[in-house]
Amino acid sequence: MRSREIALCGVLTAAAVVVLLLGGLIPAATFCAPLLAMAVLLPVLSECGSRAAGAAYGATAILALLLVPDPELALVYVFFGWYPLLRPHIAALRSRLLRLICRLAVCNLLIALLYGVVISLLGLGAATELPASALLTAALVFGGNVTFLLMDLALARLTLFWQCRIRRQFFKGST
Repeated sequence: MRSREIALCGVLTAAAVVVLLLGGLIPAATFCAPLLAMAVLLPVLSECGSRAAGAAYGATAILALLLVPDPELALVYVFFGWYPLLRPHIAALRSRLLRLICRLAVCNLLIALLYGVVISLLGLGAATELPASALLTAALVFGGNVTFLLMDLALARLTLFWQCRIRRQFFKGST
């Protein structure tokens, strides 16, 4: 049983890295490829637990930083890629409003950290001082929040799809 879990983690980690590498080749995929890489690792969380999923995320993040040609794409995965590990804990909260507040708090914290790192690494401090930058930043953060909530919904649906439809095709005869 343990060898099956290790094999699943290894194969899906490699698949997530390939998705991120392909996303680095397509300029418009900077924000799509990390979501797809997160989706690739959902079966690891479902089948092997959060510890194995955390290890798979860590390996994927390190390989993304080392191999992916687009550093912004790799950083988006590093900052947001662990969210599927946190998502079941947020979904377990009773209050719908509290779940929404937690999701938006996580999103805004990650956006602030990510773009703080990107601005400092790429030396874009002067770009944030432009007159229109505050309005543009607010619009981008709002769009990021909406996208994050849609991503959360997509991860929930993909997890359900894995558990109800695809899992039995891969693991025939197991519970």
